[in-house]
Order: sequence, then structure tokens, then C-alpha cells
Amino acid sequence: MALPGWIRRRRISLTISLTTLSLLLLAKAAEPPRNWLQDPPERKEPVIASCPAISNPDPLMGPRTRMPGRWRGLAPVSPDLPIVVMAGHADSQNMDGSGTPGYAVDVLKQRPMDGRMRDELYWNFKVQQQIVQLGRQRGLNISGYTPPSLTIRNHRDPSTNWAQAKMRSERGDYILEIHFDAYSPYGFGSGLIPAINRNLNVVDESLAKAFGRFPRDFRGGLGGPRRGIGILEIGMLQGELETQLRDPIRSAETIQCLASRVVDALVRGVGRS
Repeated sequence: MALPGWIRRRRISLTISLTTLSLLLLAKAAEPPRNWLQDPPERKEPVIASCPAISNPDPLMGPRTRMPGRWRGLAPVSPDLPIVVMAGHADSQNMDGSGTPGYAVDVLKQRPMDGRMRDELYWNFKVQQQIVQLGRQRGLNISGYTPPSLTIRNHRDPSTNWAQAKMRSERGDYILEIHFDAYSPYGFGSGLIPAINRNLNVVDESLAKAFGRFPRDFRGGLGGPRRGIGILEIGMLQGELETQLRDPIRSAETIQCLASRVVDALVRGVGRS
């Protein structure tokens, strides 16, 4: 018995669709397999964005300290000046002087970046490591120091930042300790709190021009500067700065940008630019 015309037309249409699908599957199977580790999909946007030029107030670091100093660093230095970079609060976790938890943790109740330490120290470490790496690439005589423990309660322990700074500063090393200031209204902004135990030099001046300058006797003279440490407050740990640091996509480039700004100032200070 002959089939009605509409059934024959549907059979022909279904046969054509199945044939087309079969050809597409065969073509897909013939493609070489993609190695997702070595050949990732193309990105529509670049991974690394440009680092904005420093300004005041700065779009990344925020405002400079609201307590500006009037000192000037004039003493010359050698192009091979030994520079030692430390992370602020690296030996004082879970005790007084642990550093700021940041706005995200303290106010927004977000999780700390690392449960062993305050967020400030977490970012201090990241920036410290990047400064040393970039500084060596730029020809600086630069190294980092990290205490053996996150908590050293004995201030006389020779492995603390303070003890190492005092010893190294006395032999002529330039000690720079990286910090992020507390969020507003407790923090003051970016800037260098210079050492107290020596004449201020052109490296101090270069960092102050890039980041701002705190009074030399800030809060009556801090313990670090009394031992030869220049405390560099990158900025208050809040707002756009903290947001970009915590963003998994932008974090690496933000750390790179901050470190490159520090290294640029150091390079200019020692006269290598």
C-alpha cells in the first residue's frame, strides 16, 4: 500500500537531518584534541592591564597621608647601596602590633586571605617578594628578610625585623619595611615614615615624592624608624586598592603595579635611572 505524500515528505526530511548530523559529528571527531593546560581558549581581554601613573590622590593607592612631613632627604648614596626589604608585622601575629585586618575583614566580615595572619601582612609579603624580584631585574643591590616565625614574643630575639634592621642599618644597609595602613578613619594614607637613627638620603626623598611623606617624629617616633627602618605605607587597606588586591583576576597585576612603583622610586634614588 502506498504511503500518503505527507508521510513520505517527513521521512525524506528526517533522513536528511540525520545525515547532516552524522557528517558534523564525524568532522568534530576528526579535529585534534585540545590540550587545555597548554592551549587555553583565547581571551577577549588582556591578562595584564597598564599600571596608572602615580597621582595625588592616586586612583589605586588612594589619598596620601593627611599628616604630611616637611623633611628632605639630601644625603647622597652609592648606586650599589644595599637595600633590605621587610614585610611589616611579619613577626608579631596573634599579639599586639599584628597589623590591620583591612576593611573587607573587619567591616564587611569577609574571610581573611590566610587564617594564620592579618590581611595586611598577607599583602605585605606579596609586595615584598615582588619588589625584591623586580629590583634585582633592574640591577639594584636588593634582598629580602623574613623572620623564621610569624610570632616572636621576645623583642630581644635577634631574628625579629627590629633586631635585624638595627644590625643592618648600623653597617650601612637601607632598610625598607612594607605596610598597608588601617582603613579610614583610623588610617592616614600612603607615605614614607623615615628612619630616625641616620641622616635622610636621596632614596628617602625619592620614595617620599612617589608615595608621600609622614612627619619624621610621627606618633613620637616609632620603634621601627628608631632602629633604622623606613616604613612605607602603600595606602589604606580599603576601597579600590583592597578590592583589586582581593580580586582573583586583578590581584597579580595590582601587586606587580605596586611593586614596580616602589622599585622605580628606589632606582631613581640610587641614581640608576
